[in-house]
Amino acid sequence: MPADIGATSAQFISYVVFCILSLPFIWIPPHRLQKFFYFASGVTIIFFLTLLIWAVVTMGSGGFGTTLSPESATLPTGGPKSIGWLITLGIISTMGSIAAGILNQNDLARFAKQPGSAIWGQAVAFPLYSIFSSVLGILVVAATQKRFQGEAIWNPPTLFVRLLEMDDSAGTRTAIFFAGLALCASQLGINITSNALAGGIDLASVFPRYINIRRGAYITAILSPVVNPWRLVNTATTFLSVLSGYSIFLAPMSGLMTASYLVVNKQKLKIDDLYRGNSESIYWYTWGINFRAPVAWIVGVAPCLPGFVAAVDTSVSVTDGAAEMYYINYLYGFLSSATLYILLHWIFPAPAVEAFVREAPSSREIQRYYCNRWDIPLAETLQTLKEDFKGT
Repeated sequence: MPADIGATSAQFISYVVFCILSLPFIWIPPHRLQKFFYFASGVTIIFFLTLLIWAVVTMGSGGFGTTLSPESATLPTGGPKSIGWLITLGIISTMGSIAAGILNQNDLARFAKQPGSAIWGQAVAFPLYSIFSSVLGILVVAATQKRFQGEAIWNPPTLFVRLLEMDDSAGTRTAIFFAGLALCASQLGINITSNALAGGIDLASVFPRYINIRRGAYITAILSPVVNPWRLVNTATTFLSVLSGYSIFLAPMSGLMTASYLVVNKQKLKIDDLYRGNSESIYWYTWGINFRAPVAWIVGVAPCLPGFVAAVDTSVSVTDGAAEMYYINYLYGFLSSATLYILLHWIFPAPAVEAFVREAPSSREIQRYYCNRWDIPLAETLQTLKEDFKGT
């Protein structure tokens, strides 16, 4: 492969093969994927625990590398390079890694048996995932660092390649083969939910007359190579920048949605009007656009962009303040966009929405009304699901 592609021939072929393997899973309706997710999650946990045990047991008398115990403490006591700000960046980068999941969680949470199931499932899973994966990754890197002459290898596939270069025996090849299968199962679970289904649901929402979830997911898969995803994981620095970049753009969106539902609409939604694309809907706002949302989103994104550019391109220098703003991008983006959105609705109220929120019964009564309205006999439900499945 040409050098400017950003991937070797083997890496690019592997990417193409993985994309092809993903296509049959996209065909499966979302509500039928639960067992596969159980399988993928179980395999992933077992794999990473096994990887950690192997790394610690085989690290030898040399112990952990400088990832855990730096040879010299030369970090400044103030500014964006101080230990406090670097820890903050690590936390925000971790939040960035799940920012898309936080924003799109409703794509799958709607299949929960009851609202509480989705809440507790995420309240437990997100923190455990973030803490577990971060700590495990650091320990594995530190435990393998000295065997690679002090090089810290953060990417598991790169780690496996280096192991093969050191020892290409049958045992090593077999172990890495099964490790690759485990990673494939893990990435399939992530790819189907966070990429294909998320894109498919969004496209189906925008063009419901022409695109259903399955078609939208396949369109997303076809367009995915455009962003050159293989370039994003070449180095740990680039990867962390990409993760932080997610939170820069997605945290303000999460803030807007939270403020809109909890504060502006007070958990009261007129469901029918959400599907009316004309002035009869109370959510039509101004010519179909709620100008408050993009204004609040821009305010949440813009101050963090200089620091983001400097993180991606090291030749760009910015002030310490700009770098520190980038380090707290998720917190700033979420809170600033949410606050400004509420203020804009207070200064420039939407009369139709305000009237509905004021005159409507409690949110629990509205929820009960729509549940009763959509409650249909079991036989009719099964028939509807069969028809939907045939249509997708």
